[in-house]
Amino acid sequence: MIFTSDNWAGAHPDIARALSDHSGGFAAAYGASDLDRAVERRFSELFETEVAVFFVGTGTAANSLALASAAKPGGVAFAHHQAHIIADECGAPEFFSGGGRLAAVDGGHGKIDPENLEMTIARYPAEFVHAGQPVAVSITQATESGTVYSTDEIRRISAIAEKHHLPLHMDGARFANALVALDVSPAEMTIASGIDMLSFGGTKNGCWCAEALIVFDPGKAEQLPFLRKRGAHLFSKSRFIAAQFAAYLHDDLWLRLAGHANRMADQMRQAITLASDARLAWPSQTNEVFAILPQDTAAGLRHHGAQFYDWPVPKDCGAIAPQEVLVRLVTSLATTPQEIDSFASHLR
Repeated sequence: MIFTSDNWAGAHPDIARALSDHSGGFAAAYGASDLDRAVERRFSELFETEVAVFFVGTGTAANSLALASAAKPGGVAFAHHQAHIIADECGAPEFFSGGGRLAAVDGGHGKIDPENLEMTIARYPAEFVHAGQPVAVSITQATESGTVYSTDEIRRISAIAEKHHLPLHMDGARFANALVALDVSPAEMTIASGIDMLSFGGTKNGCWCAEALIVFDPGKAEQLPFLRKRGAHLFSKSRFIAAQFAAYLHDDLWLRLAGHANRMADQMRQAITLASDARLAWPSQTNEVFAILPQDTAAGLRHHGAQFYDWPVPKDCGAIAPQEVLVRLVTSLATTPQEIDSFASHLR
């Protein structure tokens, strides 16, 4: 019963097979192979417009390069205070952007509150040299709380970013899970809602090591080849990232894997709701479930083989008794119904 992280899950057999299939022979290096070009075209088809695609090895690199491409002297980017770029990337976005800063914005359950975003941007008036200058807004989809922005919510954030002439970036480490939860098209959740740059994640959803930075206006991506090279993420044998994405996007494999993970999380939420001494901390919509358990119950579940993380209590969580603990449970492509049933049985 492994519910620690979808990063713990392995690669899907189709993706492993694609790596093997492309391991022989010769192909042009540094993103110039026929396979690289074919996958780039596939992304343009997916988003219903011509896009610029930059393969990288990690989500941190994709996020950091996106913000670096928007950097200005004294630059400040805005993100939710729980966002991965603020809480979990060891200063990489600041490092890649040459000393840029990140300003935290409040909002419930992982989502930026538009009014708070306006107030936070106002603290950095572009004409006031001492404060620095706003450079970008970043949202996380799905959020670190397992929730998703609706397309209307994205548009509200986009309208604020556009008013201040700021590009809007989406950290899509769990992009597929959010897309399945919303039941919209990739274009509807991104370019049609005002997204300028997307960190498109595959690693958490069945890939071995495949992430991409998507820029929806290729004319604004002229510096990214140099930023990626300088950032040490221009893979010489990038065909192996392309091979993963080729299999990932073929026949909607990526959506089927995310749909399975979300359904397993739905079953987990139901089990917690039915339990007498456990409760959901808040409603989530993707493959991350947050629950409040008695400490003894959490210990008992671990004794029976369940693995999951205790989680820091956010200020919008509500009251947790001293003998209780907030935990995060993450499902993945590898989660089975039997694991959920076993968890539910031990929880009861």
